[in-house]
Amino acid sequence: MGRWEPNARGRLEQAALDLYSERGFEQTTAAQIAERAGLTERTFFRHYADKREVLFGASHALEELFVNALAATPDTAAPIDAVASALEAVAALFLERYDFSRQRQAVIKASAELYERELIKLASLSAALAATLRLRGVRDPAASLTAEAGIAVFKIGFQRWVASGGERALADFFRESLDELKAVTAGG
Repeated sequence: MGRWEPNARGRLEQAALDLYSERGFEQTTAAQIAERAGLTERTFFRHYADKREVLFGASHALEELFVNALAATPDTAAPIDAVASALEAVAALFLERYDFSRQRQAVIKASAELYERELIKLASLSAALAATLRLRGVRDPAASLTAEAGIAVFKIGFQRWVASGGERALADFFRESLDELKAVTAGG
């Protein structure tokens, strides 16, 4: 290995994504990822517990941003409007990340194991949002329903954005998905 270079995590993330795209998730090892990134396998395991976590390592940061944005909305906001505000904040996290997001979703879609992991992470995010809504005084089942609706908007909006070609902002897709949800629940 050469001398130290910055951004080991970012390099590992990109190397893993490239290898998963080229060879498939199941056929790629942590050692291959580390080698592609110009790092040691030991360095890989200092940053990630396993090769799946390379794709999900930012989940905690996403959850923290989502929860903090939701908690920061005015107390007078209706629960679904508070979630909409949090979605706007989350969309900012994905600015300049379209290509990465598109490639990541393709890798996840191609692997049942990764797709299952994605669903588990989304369920955890929903639980965190519901807990935050309860702290804001929203009672169940409204807190749970609103959190699940927010995750549905996130998931559908994100999928539509990834499939779109990236010309429009993710926030636009979140707004459109939320509008569709509101229309459906209003009987339209």
